[in-house]
Amino acid sequence: MERNLTTGSVFKTVVGFSLPFFLSYFLQTLYGMADLFIIGQFCGVESTTAVSVGSQIMHMLTVMIVGLAMGATVMIGRAVGAQDKRQTSGYIGNTVTLFTVLSLVLTAVLALCVKPIVAVIATPAEAVAGTEVYLLICFLGVPFITAYNIISSVFRGLGDSKSPMYFIAIACAANIALDYIFIGALGLGTVGAALGTTLSQTLSVIIALLVIRRSKTGISIKKSDLKPDKATFANILKIGLPVALQDGFIQIAFLVITVIANSRGLNDAAAVGIVEKTIGVLFLVPSSMLSTVSALAAQNVGAKKHDRANSVLRYGILIAIVWGIVCVIVMELSADVFVGLFTGSDEVVLLGGQYMRGYVMDVVLAGVHFCFSGYFCAYGRSGYSFVHNIAAITLARIPLAYLASKMFADTLLPMGIATCTGSAVSVIICVCLYAYMRRKEIGYEK
Repeated sequence: MERNLTTGSVFKTVVGFSLPFFLSYFLQTLYGMADLFIIGQFCGVESTTAVSVGSQIMHMLTVMIVGLAMGATVMIGRAVGAQDKRQTSGYIGNTVTLFTVLSLVLTAVLALCVKPIVAVIATPAEAVAGTEVYLLICFLGVPFITAYNIISSVFRGLGDSKSPMYFIAIACAANIALDYIFIGALGLGTVGAALGTTLSQTLSVIIALLVIRRSKTGISIKKSDLKPDKATFANILKIGLPVALQDGFIQIAFLVITVIANSRGLNDAAAVGIVEKTIGVLFLVPSSMLSTVSALAAQNVGAKKHDRANSVLRYGILIAIVWGIVCVIVMELSADVFVGLFTGSDEVVLLGGQYMRGYVMDVVLAGVHFCFSGYFCAYGRSGYSFVHNIAAITLARIPLAYLASKMFADTLLPMGIATCTGSAVSVIICVCLYAYMRRKEIGYEK
């Protein structure tokens, strides 16, 4: 299972490693979109809004877990690059311990806070009940969501991006089947959507554990590796915590935008929710590039191959930009068609098309700063990513979205454009920070 990523063609390595990442993210996004698509076929706008709002909360939680797990991926990758087997096992064991405790605490806290969460995000009255039950069931599945992402982070740190793809493929197929059973055949609405999501995730984790137990994975974990070690925890959290916080703040920013949209009425709320789901598909390549750059660069940092780490960054940015341009062209020409897949409401389609056309340029800009964030994390400078994202949120994304909502009450196009300004700020800051690293060589300690 362990794979050395510090030799061979950089471009081929980036493409070969990122493709399973891309497919994994595609399946994970499809996994989330299945609820929204299927419930839109069998239920009304209020149920669609409930699932779209609830799934945004779950997405926020998931990306924060993934962000925190980035610390494990990077540290395991560095140990692999340095060919230190003992340290690799120690990081894997402590990752399991840390996230097991975290998931149990999160489950208890979130289950008790369902109503306050739904109230804070200004969920439209018609969708409150559905959103509450959706979130409660999904929150009870947090240990399995955490388990899947930790298993994936360990595999990727070891250089294996394929196994997580197989596990999420199982979850995706199960979720679609269960959604049609629970929502379509049994008519359970939002309850069925939540049950399908939770049970399918549980199934994928069980299968992943069986695979790890029965196959020769190359992992040798002793009881001593599971014992909490302060230095190991500190190294994981030093990288993972800033990423988790930045991802959390980013999602909070989008939730604030959701609140702004919710305050405009049910149709606006549904339109924004649908576009956020659709844009998630377009962000697959930027997201896979972030994870690819962090994992590949981490191994090369461990092997002290800094020029190769820089080449990984350049290829990641190039791929992300090309993808983003293609997405812009497609969505500018056919945004209404994509939004129409999720609703039969002409008003929601119109509003969603407006929001998408303003928003889609963010795929290009985000692709660039995602790659820089992965690179910064590989060098242990995840604080840089935190800085540029917080600046983008506070200086541009939220205030401009709010102003656009107030100044243009009849269209969502300006609100979509406002979301892009945040990424533009991030790109500028990232370029400056990268130039600073190169000049001062602070990321290249021996």
